[in-house]
Amino acid sequence: MDRDQYYMEMAIEEALKAKEKNEVPIGCVIVLEDQVIARGHNLRESEQQATAHAEIITIQKACKKLHSWRLENAELYVTLEPCPMCAGSIIMSRIKRVIFGTHDQKGGCAGTLMNLLTDERFNHQCEVKSGVLQEQCAALLTDFFKELRIKKAQLKKLKQEGNN
Repeated sequence: MDRDQYYMEMAIEEALKAKEKNEVPIGCVIVLEDQVIARGHNLRESEQQATAHAEIITIQKACKKLHSWRLENAELYVTLEPCPMCAGSIIMSRIKRVIFGTHDQKGGCAGTLMNLLTDERFNHQCEVKSGVLQEQCAALLTDFFKELRIKKAQLKKLKQEGNN
């Protein structure tokens, strides 16, 4: 297993923590000098907070740990391609490298819809690598939403039976 796969496995562990909380299973770790300095996962539903994405939470933890908003030599590993908000936070925190598992067809801003992370109009750009443990990362999301649809259908059926 190479280095990127090793750290992506940790991000997947974080995604599984989110899933246990009925959150969309997205996980993130930030690495600096081969040390994990922060971990996080999606908490939007738990906190009812639009900005509680895995990347934002993990960036906040890393900044707090380093006592600095600058994460200049850090690498961010995340299971799903960053959205515009997260890509903006990555740029503003000066993260050096972003490695993600699977593309986000609806909101990805690290190559799918656009690439904010390498846009030279900003004062900082990141190296970007995609597709690390892509199948596992994609399956986490596919399985989660499949299970969610099944649960919703079962609830709907129960409500209909209760009204009869």
